[in-house]
Amino acid sequence: MSKNILRILGFFAVGMTGGIFGQQVLWPYFVERPFFEKYGLSQPVYVTEIKEVIIQENVALENAIEKNEKIVVGIKTKTPNGEILEGSGLIVTSDGLIITLADLVPKGSAFYFFVEQKPVSYQILKRDLENNLALIKLEKTSLPTASFADLDKIKLGQRVFLVGAIFEGSTTQSSVNEGIIKNFDENSINTYIVEKNTLSGSTLFNIEGEVLGINTINPEGIIITIPISIIKTFTGL
Repeated sequence: MSKNILRILGFFAVGMTGGIFGQQVLWPYFVERPFFEKYGLSQPVYVTEIKEVIIQENVALENAIEKNEKIVVGIKTKTPNGEILEGSGLIVTSDGLIITLADLVPKGSAFYFFVEQKPVSYQILKRDLENNLALIKLEKTSLPTASFADLDKIKLGQRVFLVGAIFEGSTTQSSVNEGIIKNFDENSINTYIVEKNTLSGSTLFNIEGEVLGINTINPEGIIITIPISIIKTFTGL
């Protein structure tokens, strides 16, 4: 009886070894021979793990976008010379504090702030023209907020996305874009994302949905993000 078991185990070990040898040595050898090229044979490619990682990242991205759409405020401004400015702001406290670009709320202009497509009363608290930031208090409470990212953990090539508000007639809707971090320092975060200037003041998030900063857009459409560290210093949060 024990001899039969040993014989079966021996056959199993030989078969498994032969299978590994054939897959790893013989198959690659034969498919590279000229005779077999015309049959289009190729080595097996294993992509299951890569697909799984991509799917997990995409699901995380979709969830983060859905979670943070409502913390972005639409801003429309009419300047004294009649110019119309459109952009976004970020809710930073549940009792109505928002941060945006000082460029979007120049003094002497008429401002309109929209939360979930509805206009909200406001008060301009302060502007920092050097860092291009403005702090506004909306007359609305129980607002959703997002966590701030730890910039010490930021990495080159990290996947990021932006969320901003764009205007369609008299209503707003969310607009998103994604990319990776190109380079960064204590004063700015640069990505490969290119956008229209109507998304000035949009928010940059990491894939966990944490705030990295507020976006400015230069004339070439390149996004340069004011890091959350500067924003926290400005707001005192």
